Amino acid sequence: MTISVRHPDVHVNPDLFANFIAAVHNRNPVQGFTHNFYQYPARFSPLFARTAIVAFTEPGHVVLDPFMGGGTTLVEARALGREGIGTDISSLATFVSHVKTTPLSSDDIASIRSWGAQLNDKLNLRNSPKRALAWIEQGYQHNISGRRTWPIRKTLELALAEINDLPTLTQQRLARCVLLRTAQWALDSRRQIPSAKDFRQRSAINFEEMLEGAAEYTAAVNSAEPPAPPVICLHRSVIGLEQDPQLQDRPAPKLILTSPPYPGVHILYHRWQVQGRRETAAPFWIADSMDGHGAAHYTFGDREQQNLQGYYAMLLDAYASIASIANCDTLVVQLVAFSDPSWQLPRYLEVMEEAGLAEAPFRACASSTDGRLWRSVPNRKWYADQRGSTTSSKEVVLFHQLRTSRVSASNNRV
Repeated sequence: MTISVRHPDVHVNPDLFANFIAAVHNRNPVQGFTHNFYQYPARFSPLFARTAIVAFTEPGHVVLDPFMGGGTTLVEARALGREGIGTDISSLATFVSHVKTTPLSSDDIASIRSWGAQLNDKLNLRNSPKRALAWIEQGYQHNISGRRTWPIRKTLELALAEINDLPTLTQQRLARCVLLRTAQWALDSRRQIPSAKDFRQRSAINFEEMLEGAAEYTAAVNSAEPPAPPVICLHRSVIGLEQDPQLQDRPAPKLILTSPPYPGVHILYHRWQVQGRRETAAPFWIADSMDGHGAAHYTFGDREQQNLQGYYAMLLDAYASIASIANCDTLVVQLVAFSDPSWQLPRYLEVMEEAGLAEAPFRACASSTDGRLWRSVPNRKWYADQRGSTTSSKEVVLFHQLRTSRVSASNNRV
């Protein structure tokens, strides 16, 4: 058995670290840049990402999010002049992250604004839509064609039929994301479905808000020193990432900032719930991204499995790959929740050790007798059967670095 030696306390500028701790506990709503383009489940706040990046990296460093979800880490990384790299097994997450991290030119904004202004007249429900037959056959419109939902579905079909009028793929993706955001507002976790008129009005509002956010993000990217390269959003599993050709000539990440699937907590990453618990894969259709996977695919396995054996096996493989691309200067910062932390957290830490990562103590930031930084998430919605003040509405910030027995090997990495 290998015994690891814990790293000494990591030294960080006290003022920057104080800002980070305050951000962990901050409860302000998500806002700024492109962060409100889509409400990805269990996302962490931009302020948390921003203060972590500022506290633990310098401009030009690589920041990696191996479970990028809605791309919060990557948006903040590039806006701060860092090189952002993200991976996710969800094609929807990859689509959203790509749109949110792509700066828009003035021509892009003008074209999208003009297209959106003309769109309203084309969304008359008396018009015949171009049915998405291939998507329908595969079930992507399941539960959105009922008596109350069909006007929203038809409005989306009419709008999506106009997407190709935009001249570039960047513009088309932004327009899809506007429709995605509006459809999420209209359908997801709602019992009372708004009218088609309400949808059109909300869509117009979203166009303006999202273009303003994109312009703000673009200005930040353009003013960053040094300029950061385009964000890399990879649609793939983090397992085996060390073999990915796009990472072969890149330096090791200085910061790995992420929120992995939570053990034992059911979060519906890949579906919306319509009028109760009726699930739909419509977001993939709107984003033009194929799905084809069940819920367990996105959560490291079935949460009902005994002792979460499948979850922890996947976690081990994932973090073994993460350790393989890290070096002795890499800091791993995770935000994690547990359905039962009494046994799941100790097992989680054991798996991290097995993967080659040792917990790095930040004693000055401890908010609990266990020496770790915990935070409460009031009214956290899990899109499932756990809500409000359940155990999983408490999250812990975990810090890890390469286990000392692996540091010498990591220093040989080119």
